[in-house]
Amino acid sequence: MMFKGLRGATLVLGALMAGVSLTACVQMPTEKQSVVSLKPQISFRLAHESLANAAVVLDGLQVGTAGQFQAGQSALQVEPGMHQLLVQGNGSIFINEKFYVGDGVTKTFDLR
Repeated sequence: MMFKGLRGATLVLGALMAGVSLTACVQMPTEKQSVVSLKPQISFRLAHESLANAAVVLDGLQVGTAGQFQAGQSALQVEPGMHQLLVQGNGSIFINEKFYVGDGVTKTFDLR
């Protein structure tokens, strides 16, 4: 007789544990937040596809090629402030200038 009562209590306890574990699987609503970067960016508008391999040197450091930072496709993030930009290739200098950019600014240079 007691065995039946113990067995019934075990079944009830098992059912309660199963219910609790199923409740734990319910995903609560979440909120997604992101931080927008305000770092300035530079990019290049190429007059000819042959300019894509021109070396980009920013503040004395080679950072890639002009084709890597084409306007409308990608941009190079830089720190706010004054910078020296040199773009050169095939023995020619296409850009050699100082420029200033502030937070949130995207500056596009034309390569011809």
